[in-house]
Amino acid sequence: MPRPAASSVGRPIAVTASDSTTRSALVQFLLRLGDDRLVLGHRLSEWCGHGPILEEDIALANIALDLVGQAALLLDLAGATEDAGRDGDALAYLREAIDYRNVLLVELPKGDFAFTVVRQFLFSVAAYYQLEGIARSTQTDLAGIAAKALKETRYHVRHAGEWVIKLGDGTDESHARTQSALDGLWRYTGEMFQTDAVDAALVGAGLVPDLTTVEPRWLAQVTDVIERATLTIPAAGYMQRGGRSGRHTEHLGIMLAEMQILQRSYPGAKW
Repeated sequence: MPRPAASSVGRPIAVTASDSTTRSALVQFLLRLGDDRLVLGHRLSEWCGHGPILEEDIALANIALDLVGQAALLLDLAGATEDAGRDGDALAYLREAIDYRNVLLVELPKGDFAFTVVRQFLFSVAAYYQLEGIARSTQTDLAGIAAKALKETRYHVRHAGEWVIKLGDGTDESHARTQSALDGLWRYTGEMFQTDAVDAALVGAGLVPDLTTVEPRWLAQVTDVIERATLTIPAAGYMQRGGRSGRHTEHLGIMLAEMQILQRSYPGAKW
């Protein structure tokens, strides 16, 4: 994973050792953010050399690099906060699927191009509004990472949103594929706003924003783009969940087997 050039990441953060609950919650929160981006970045990288046009092939590769870069910073900070001898690489390559904390949305197979851009749009809008709040965190390392990621995510939102509109309001075929992707993905979106004791502890400490304030902003922007794309928002229903607690689809294990094979085959190998 790419290493940050100059950062305070790598030293324990300013959370008092006696506040073990807050420290433990922050580690879990950082793993969630980092795992979301690492897994989705890997999924996007699967398009390299297979994009519909050369320009889009490069764009998807660049977004994948952005996400993996964000993951590297977040997982490094998780390791430093945990202070148990694991760095970002160990967290990325030496954990089993059950230890990953990403939402199910990002681990689903890449599907067709419509599926990819709809998923990217749904995720990026939520990420943007969450990062906007995290950038004001009282934890300076986390706030700095969020501020950098926010600039990249703003582009991700615009890029994916434009494609959703082009495909949705395009040909009959592109419209049908985009609506099908939206219908299939919608049941996974609720997990992005699911809250638990981890969120409550960090919101109370002023470290992260309340996700209940993020969801309505996400829905308003998503609804606007979907309507402009002449698509229909799926009916509300049961939302899939489980990723935050380590209950994943079989797709994550298959993906990790490929992603981790070098480190697993040659433990401790360095470039």
